[in-house]
Amino acid sequence: MENIITSKDNPVIKLYQKLSSSKKERLQYGLFVLEGLRITEDALKEDSGITHLILTKRAEEKFGQQLFQADLRDTKTIVISNELGNRIASTDTTQGVFAICRIPHMPDVLHLISDGGRFVVLSGLQDPGNVGMIIRTADALGLDGVIMSGSCELFSPKVIRSTMGSVFRMRIAVENDEDVLFAALAENSVTASAAVIDKDALPVTECKFEGSQAVFIGNEGNGLSPETAARCSRKIIIPMHGNINSLNAAMAAGILMWELKK
Repeated sequence: MENIITSKDNPVIKLYQKLSSSKKERLQYGLFVLEGLRITEDALKEDSGITHLILTKRAEEKFGQQLFQADLRDTKTIVISNELGNRIASTDTTQGVFAICRIPHMPDVLHLISDGGRFVVLSGLQDPGNVGMIIRTADALGLDGVIMSGSCELFSPKVIRSTMGSVFRMRIAVENDEDVLFAALAENSVTASAAVIDKDALPVTECKFEGSQAVFIGNEGNGLSPETAARCSRKIIIPMHGNINSLNAAMAAGILMWELKK
C-alpha cells in the first residue's frame, strides 16, 4: 500500500475534484466519480471499470478488508488522510470511500427498445435526486430500460449517488432529440403514454398496458410540455383525492411504473 497522501495537489486527488465538479471534465476524460461504500462495492461487483479506489486512513481500517476482496488488478488504490477525505467529500458525513470510474458505453434508444418491453422516459427532469430515485425504482420493479430526454446529466455525483448502485444494472439511453426518440418508438411499436394533470386524461388504474410501452414523466415544476404530450398516443393521470393535484416526480413515476409492470 502506498504512503498516506495528505496533499490536495496529488494528481489523482486533483483529477477526482475536477470530475466531481465539472460536467465538461467528465465528458473530456470519459470518467465520473463515486462516493460511499455501497455504491463503490456495487461498481466493483458489476465490474464497472473503476480506475482508482481512494480510501481515507479511517476507511481503509474499517472497510479495506471487504473492498480488497474484489479484483483490483486494473485499479490503482491510494490511501489519503482523513482530513483530505473530508475536503474532497460531497456529503456532510463521508464514509471516506471514493472512486473514479469509466463512463460506460450506453445503448442508443433504438437499440435499447429494439426487443420491446416496458420503459420510462424522463423528459426534462432537472432534479438529480428525482432522476436517481426513478432509475433505482425502475431497477427494483424490473423495467426494461430508462430513456433520458432533455434531463439533467446522468453521471453527475448527485444523480449517481441517488441511484444507490442501480446505474450499474439498469439499461439507460440518452436521446435529447424528440424526433429521433418518437421515430424509434414508432418503428418498434412502442405505445407512448404521457403522464399529465388533465381531467380528461385516462386514469392509470383503467389503462391496459399491452405490448411494448413507454411512459413519459415531465419536468418537476412544469410537467410535460404540451408539444411532447401531444406526440404521445394517450394521456394518463394518477387519480388523487384530498387537497393536492400533483405528486413529486419520483413518486409519480414509481406509481406509474408499478402499474406498467402489473
